[in-house]
Amino acid sequence: MKYLWRLLPISFIVLLSGCGVENLSALDPQGPVAEMQFSLIQLSLYIMIFVLVVVFAIYIFVIFKFRERPGDTHIPKQVHGNRTLEFIWTTIPILLLLMLAIPNVMDTFTLANVEVEQLEATEDGGEGTDYVRVQVTAHQFWWEFDYPDYEITAGQDMYIPTDTRIIIELLSSDVQHSFWVPALAGKQDNVPGIQNDMWFEAPNEGVYMGKCTELCGPSHWLMDFKVIAVDPDTFDTWATNMAEPPSHVTEPEETVAADGRTVFEQSCISCHAVGAEGGNIGPDLTNFGEREVIAGYLEYDMDNLEAWLRDTQEYKPGNEMPSFNAEAINDEEMEALLDYLDSLKVLEE
Repeated sequence: MKYLWRLLPISFIVLLSGCGVENLSALDPQGPVAEMQFSLIQLSLYIMIFVLVVVFAIYIFVIFKFRERPGDTHIPKQVHGNRTLEFIWTTIPILLLLMLAIPNVMDTFTLANVEVEQLEATEDGGEGTDYVRVQVTAHQFWWEFDYPDYEITAGQDMYIPTDTRIIIELLSSDVQHSFWVPALAGKQDNVPGIQNDMWFEAPNEGVYMGKCTELCGPSHWLMDFKVIAVDPDTFDTWATNMAEPPSHVTEPEETVAADGRTVFEQSCISCHAVGAEGGNIGPDLTNFGEREVIAGYLEYDMDNLEAWLRDTQEYKPGNEMPSFNAEAINDEEMEALLDYLDSLKVLEE
């Protein structure tokens, strides 16, 4: 019994292996890109296990076969210069490398096909081609998603239609970042002055968690985002309403929200856009009320939203958003502003 405590760490490891966030693992691939990459991981793993087993088997065999025995002065037969053996242990690694290289090269060319012109030239191309272009610009420390073909911009949450090729154009406004949605595709860097391209598809509706994987400043670890896959009809509705927001977004009738709109115009609109009005220094807030988190990671509720607005550096050090203390926005104005921000929804009223 006294040794049972040694099993506790193993028990905790097994228990915690079942914990985590849904759609945040490359080992649970969703869509063709993630499945291709996962198959390469599996192939590499199987080959490494095969090599490991063979090497250990030979090692153990040699230890027992040629171990020193009392009174045994026999010297094993020397194989130096044996062309047959040299041919075998040269050929086998080459074959293993080819087994790795061929599917890797094939998938690399498949994943590199992000040109719209090439896509439209395929048999399934033309007017019925299913693809959506998204320009992903990384900032310290948030994400901007532009949809050139829809003339809309979103912040933090990237909406996409299911079963549709999403062509991603990666950009950076400041330092180097890295875009990664583990369940959908491998990571790709956002490099200042350079555009990198990639693509993926989401077969199922759901929220796919995304991360920045390049150390980009003091709040790098808080630079999360979401890819929200919805059915094509819902996506079209979302895109239409983002381009022309419902009246309750731009001209709220409810008194408190209307007062909040006034506060927003006085304090926030120079940096944040709602619909066609506002700046682009910070994330677009047209559908802010539909988000699940604030500042990329805080649980969405009014207490956290007020705390964030009052002291942004406390929750995301190094970000460029100013804080609004009681002198800048009093409690009554803050309550109205929170009510207005919570009302910013384009998929439901």
